[in-house]
Amino acid sequence: MSDSLHTHKPEAGHDHDHDHDHSHKLQPVQKKHDHGGHGDSCCSSKVAAPSLIKLSDKPTDGARLSSFRIDAMDCPTEQTLIQNKLGKLSGVQQLEFNLINRVLGVTHDLPSTAPIIEAIKSLGMVAEPLEQGVEAPAPAAEKKHWWPLALSGVGALAAEVIHFTNAAPTWVVAIIALISILSGGLTTYKKGWIALKNLNLNINALMSIAVTGAVLIGQWPEAAMVMFLFTVAELIEAKSLDRARNAIGGLMQMTPEQATVQQADGSWVEQEVKIIELGARVRVRPGERIGLDGQVVSGTSTIDQAPITGESLPIEKTVGDKVFAGTINQAGSLEYTVTAAANNSTLARIIHAVEQAQGARAPTQRFVDQFSKIYTPAVFIFALAVAVIPPLFMGALWFDWIYRALVLLVVACPCALVISTPVTIVSGLAAAARKGILVKGGVYLEGGYKLDYLALDKTGTITHGKPVQTDYLSLDPTADETAPAIAAALAGRSDHPVSLAIANAAVDKQLAPRVVDNFEALAGRGVRGEINGQVYHLGNHRLVEELNLCSPALEEKLFALEKQGKSVVLLLDKSGPLALFAVADTVKESSREAIQQLHELGIKTLMLTGDNVHTAQAIAAQVGIDEAKGDLLPTDKLQAIEALCAKGHNVGMVGDGINDAPALARAEIGFAMAAAGTDTAIETADVALMDDDLRKIPAFIRLSRQTSTILKQNIALALVIKAIFLGVTFAGIATMWMAVFADMGVSLLVVFNGLRLLRK
Repeated sequence: MSDSLHTHKPEAGHDHDHDHDHSHKLQPVQKKHDHGGHGDSCCSSKVAAPSLIKLSDKPTDGARLSSFRIDAMDCPTEQTLIQNKLGKLSGVQQLEFNLINRVLGVTHDLPSTAPIIEAIKSLGMVAEPLEQGVEAPAPAAEKKHWWPLALSGVGALAAEVIHFTNAAPTWVVAIIALISILSGGLTTYKKGWIALKNLNLNINALMSIAVTGAVLIGQWPEAAMVMFLFTVAELIEAKSLDRARNAIGGLMQMTPEQATVQQADGSWVEQEVKIIELGARVRVRPGERIGLDGQVVSGTSTIDQAPITGESLPIEKTVGDKVFAGTINQAGSLEYTVTAAANNSTLARIIHAVEQAQGARAPTQRFVDQFSKIYTPAVFIFALAVAVIPPLFMGALWFDWIYRALVLLVVACPCALVISTPVTIVSGLAAAARKGILVKGGVYLEGGYKLDYLALDKTGTITHGKPVQTDYLSLDPTADETAPAIAAALAGRSDHPVSLAIANAAVDKQLAPRVVDNFEALAGRGVRGEINGQVYHLGNHRLVEELNLCSPALEEKLFALEKQGKSVVLLLDKSGPLALFAVADTVKESSREAIQQLHELGIKTLMLTGDNVHTAQAIAAQVGIDEAKGDLLPTDKLQAIEALCAKGHNVGMVGDGINDAPALARAEIGFAMAAAGTDTAIETADVALMDDDLRKIPAFIRLSRQTSTILKQNIALALVIKAIFLGVTFAGIATMWMAVFADMGVSLLVVFNGLRLLRK
């Protein structure tokens, strides 16, 4: 009917929300990137938070990307060493670090990768080349013998006891302490020596200097205890970091390794998921996990989609519906055709997106990295001054002040600062992914707490996007029983959403179909047809006026429904109106709750829609949205976002259609609705909600606020404890093993604090 059944129609040229093409969600939009940091308002350029580290501004035409697996690269300490080393290698243009999978990407124009492998080998690490297009294997669990650490602990304790009780000569204490240091600290010394050779003052270098200094001034028991405590703390920290790493890596384990595939002869054979081709027919039994993305071709069942969308309730699936790898088939048996390869499934794209996101540094992490570059050398110079100046110029004892300088070196290490931000960000990204919220970078996870305004599209975001018949009113008692079937017969000849709503309502009521003769569409007004020799019209307010069949009483009824944002259609015969039908796009139950939660978080809401103003205001009133604007083109939505930005607001935008893309790109954070299975939404949105539940946005904002709070807590905790211990050191009260407890204790505290985000 081409808008003929709309009582109110948008002006020509408007991109009406009912005309969304949801198969083309969020096509890529050119975004400006500012690698330097976040702007003060959402009108400033968006931050891309690059995961790449550029070493050359002039890439050559022959540049290629080589990937390497480096098992020893699991924290920012190793990353800095590699970055500094390869930065000096001619031909290397940029580096991409993936600490979760311990993979390094190098863009270079070298004739071979041998110089890269050799450079990394000089740092005490092994770089294993990865073939292009082949995923890196999961990090192998490194088997370490427990006895060297146990020997180190026993030796350190024995040295302390013998020294305290004077039970043996000093040389005996020295030998026992030396055995303890070598059995537990060789790895630290090796890493420390490599760092010093490369002029990098990391934690291993500082600890090696401190322990060596303690040995040189005769503090054997303390040197042994410091090395043992440091090694234990490093081990605990590594296990803690693995928890954050495994939170993401564990997602891939949700996909089964094998699936049952139909062969050419009709038989069913189990095959490895990774070799199954597109178009293959796969069977999944009750209780099994679905191995690949696909489309159901046979059977009906309920699917637990929580791993993908975060939905708590199972979803009914039947022929034609999509299924996703990693989800669980619950009730019936299904057969589906494969629509995406194993390495390109929705789950695989989610995992890849989260891995990319954790490589993109958030503002706090960039600040900490810059701070530590200045802080560490400054602390080293300050410790050197503490060791030298008082004895030389103030007549103080060399032993005392050298010892204090060594304590200062241990406690002042920035390890807690450096490690706190990536652990917190990765934990937050993993926690969001578990909820069905895909965050495209730490910059958005950390920045979400600043949002104070949220703009929302209507159709498909707040409403279901599918109009349904909401009202039926008989206007002629003699036609009360026949009117719905006659209207459905006429409406069934059209593919307009309003017509389909009336036709579907008749199907639901199982009304007997009627044959329509001499059917005719009346542009902009409705349709006409004959049923059993009688002429009927089905159309809008305008058609009733043209047929001179309107009345004040009917006008009143029409106005009341139109004010509610409903499209009104009337069935008429030659004598007058027989029945009235009202159609509307119904609101999702989750939308009301989501808007209420946003208001509780102090966030104002604005609806931006291409629908008419009456509809916009009616829907806004139903869900409690603060303000609604209708009859908007995509450029109008963009201007509405810019107007809020100009007033100093930090604005988020929620949408699901291509006409929302300009506004989504301009907003501080763009939220894509129902992104599951949609490549472009996952790739281009700042935050992708994997299902249609708007309540995930307040959940994201709460997570963002918690992440921001934990980041601030960690930085404050690290700096305050170090400052307190600095004063204790100058007072001569602190010992080296106390310094290790203070430094590594803070590191563990900030790691555990960051891991709180993973709690369900």
